[in-house]
Amino acid sequence: MESASDFYLDRALLEWQIELGVTEAIADVPIDRYALPEAGPAKRKSVAPAAVAQAEPTPQLDPVQVAKSAAQAADSLDALKQSLGAFDLCELKKGARKLVFADGVPGARVMIIGEAPGRDEDRQGRPFVGPAGQLLDRMLAAIELDRSKNVYITNVLPWRPPQDRDPHSQEIAMMFPFLERHVALAKPEFIICMGNISCLSVLGKKGITRMRGKWEQAFGLPVLPMFHPAYLLRTPSAKREAWADLLDLRAKLIS
Repeated sequence: MESASDFYLDRALLEWQIELGVTEAIADVPIDRYALPEAGPAKRKSVAPAAVAQAEPTPQLDPVQVAKSAAQAADSLDALKQSLGAFDLCELKKGARKLVFADGVPGARVMIIGEAPGRDEDRQGRPFVGPAGQLLDRMLAAIELDRSKNVYITNVLPWRPPQDRDPHSQEIAMMFPFLERHVALAKPEFIICMGNISCLSVLGKKGITRMRGKWEQAFGLPVLPMFHPAYLLRTPSAKREAWADLLDLRAKLIS
């Protein structure tokens, strides 16, 4: 009985030590727990120059500067489209199906700048092809304009924002160098800014109900802010003002 009692006691003591974190019962060599550590300052380990270089943080790229360099290097619309397709610093690209670059006739007198692609545009890779785009085509036809003949169309953003949310200011700033170069290469005589986001990017301000119908200047060209066709679908009562703006554009074209 006495030996059995010692066995269970010893086992309980071992289990208690294991709970305390003991991993070795017997070491290979004896350890003097009472020995004092060696005196003197601890020696610093020398670090190789290569290791120091690796430890330094990598400088972050400025997306706007990268966009400027890429846009300026493009000497044609095709080259600009390729530069946009290769630009990986905009998070919108990761969630979009297709790059939506432009539609219509390059070199046309009228260039329309919309806001951003929607679901239909993201699927087809062309701007203004959904219900708002169909309304835009009817509006243009009323003043003898047609994207297949005498109009060129693009957007501020070439990729669809998630859930069609408004573009963020950083995204607008990042894409502006490409838009600026787009205008320079397309060489229009007149620019139509469709909606608030387009006005904010091109003119640096928004408030479309206040701005519409009043000619402005940007890129050295006349710019006319207009209601976005999507807004007209939601607010049919605004079509009267939109018609007046179209007639104003028509008067500019024939003068």
